Amino acid sequence: MTNLKSSRRSFIKKVAGTALVTSVTPSVLLAGQQKGSYFLEAPQREKKSYGPNDQVNIAIIGMGIMGFNNALCSLQVPGVKLVAVCDLYTGRLDRAKEMYGKDLFVTKNYKEILDRKDVDAVIIATSDHWHDRISIEAMNKGKHVYCEKPMVHKLEEGAEVIATQKKTGKVFQVGSQRVSSIVTEKTREIFESKTIGDIVMVETWMDRHSANGAWQYSIPTDAQGGTVDWENFIGDAPKRPYDPVRFFRWRNYQDYGTGVAGDLFVHLFSALHAVTSSKGPNRVLATGGLRYWKDGRDVPDVILGIYDYPQADKHAAFNLQMRVNFVDGSESGEGLRLIGTDGVIEMGWDAVKVIHHKIRNEPGYGGWDSYDTFSESQRKEYEKWYKAKYPKTKPVISDSDLEFKAPRGYSANLDHHANFYKGIREKAVIVEDALFGMRAAGPALATNKSYFDKTIINWDPEQAKLV
Repeated sequence: MTNLKSSRRSFIKKVAGTALVTSVTPSVLLAGQQKGSYFLEAPQREKKSYGPNDQVNIAIIGMGIMGFNNALCSLQVPGVKLVAVCDLYTGRLDRAKEMYGKDLFVTKNYKEILDRKDVDAVIIATSDHWHDRISIEAMNKGKHVYCEKPMVHKLEEGAEVIATQKKTGKVFQVGSQRVSSIVTEKTREIFESKTIGDIVMVETWMDRHSANGAWQYSIPTDAQGGTVDWENFIGDAPKRPYDPVRFFRWRNYQDYGTGVAGDLFVHLFSALHAVTSSKGPNRVLATGGLRYWKDGRDVPDVILGIYDYPQADKHAAFNLQMRVNFVDGSESGEGLRLIGTDGVIEMGWDAVKVIHHKIRNEPGYGGWDSYDTFSESQRKEYEKWYKAKYPKTKPVISDSDLEFKAPRGYSANLDHHANFYKGIREKAVIVEDALFGMRAAGPALATNKSYFDKTIINWDPEQAKLV
C-alpha cells in the first residue's frame, strides 16, 4: 500500500515550491498561519503610465449592473480610458455622466459607438439576445471586444462569432472572470498533479435565497415616462407592447435572456473547463421547474443538469451534475467539487481545498459484510486465506486538508480585465476567446434545450455545436 503521509509531504513540497503562473504575472505560495493552509500571492499590478497615444479607449454598450461593474474594473487597469457609453434607459446615461464626467459621450444607439474613431475596444453588457450581433459588428468595425457571458443567446449563433474573430484577428474575450483567477489556476495545477487520482465525477451548485438573487431587480419610478427605447431593445425578439418588467428584469424571459443555465451554469462550465482543459460534454440531460418565483417569468427557478464528459488528453471520462435553486431554504450557497479516485478538490471563488483519501489495496472483511454470515469453521478458513493473500495489511490513513486561499481583497474580475488589455497591447493569448466561450455557453444553452424539449441533447465539444 502507498504510504499516504509520504505522498502528502511530497505533494505539499511540490505545490508549495512551484510558482503559480497567471497570465498577468507570476506569483508564489506563502505559508499560512495554520498547518496545511497556504495563501496565494496576487499578481503585481502594473504601475506603468501611458500617454494619450498609448492608452486604450473603451466604450461600454449596456450600462446595467454588469456595465457599471465592468467600468469599475477596467478603469483600474493603467492606460484605460472610458470615452463613451450606450444604454437604452435615459437614467443610466445620466448616472454614467454623474460618475464619469459630463464630457462623457452617451447615446442610445450602439452604432454611434462603433462609428467612433477614438474607440479601440467595446465592452458588451447588454441583454443576451444582442451579444452576437453587436460582437460581430464591432469586430468588423475594427474594435476589440469584451463580451459578457453567455457569449450568445442561441446555439446556432456561436459559429459566426467564432468565424468573425478568426477573420478579423481582433481580441475577443468572454466575461467569465473565474477563468483568470489565481484560485482557478492553482486548482488546475493541483488537478494536473494527479494528487486526487483520476477524476470520476464533478458536483457543482450555485443556489440562492433572495428576491434580488432571483433577478427581481428594482424598476425605476420613471420607467413609464418615455425614458426607455423599447423598440431598439426588442431587436430580433418577438414584437410586444412595452413592458418595463421585461426590460429591467430581462434575465427572466427566453426572448432576451438565457435563464439560470445561460447566466449561472456558464460560470461553472467556464471554471471546470479551465481547470480540466476539457472541451466539454458530449451528452446533456436537464430537468427542473418553476417552483416559487411565479412572477410572469418563463424560465425555471430550479434546474438540474447531468452531463457526460468523454475521455480527453488531460482527464479520464467523468460525469458532471450541476444545480441551481433560486429558492434554497437550506442556504447551501455554492460549490464545485472534483471527485477523483484518491481524493477530492473543493473549489470556491476565493479558495481551493484538496482532501486525500486513497482506497485501500485490500478489500478487508467483517462489519457490513458477508463474512459474518459464514459458519465458524469457514470464517476461520477465510481468515487464514485472507492473511496469506494480504500479509502486510495497513490501516487506511485519512489525510488532513490542504487549502490555498486568495489574499483578502483579491479580484478575479480585475485580473480578467487586465488580461483583456494585455491581449490588446501585447498580443498575449486570450484564454477565454470565442471558441472557449462557445464551449462553455454551448452546454449551458443545450441544458435549456433539453429542459424545454424534454429530451437528451448530443453535443460536439470539439466543434462546439449540436450533433
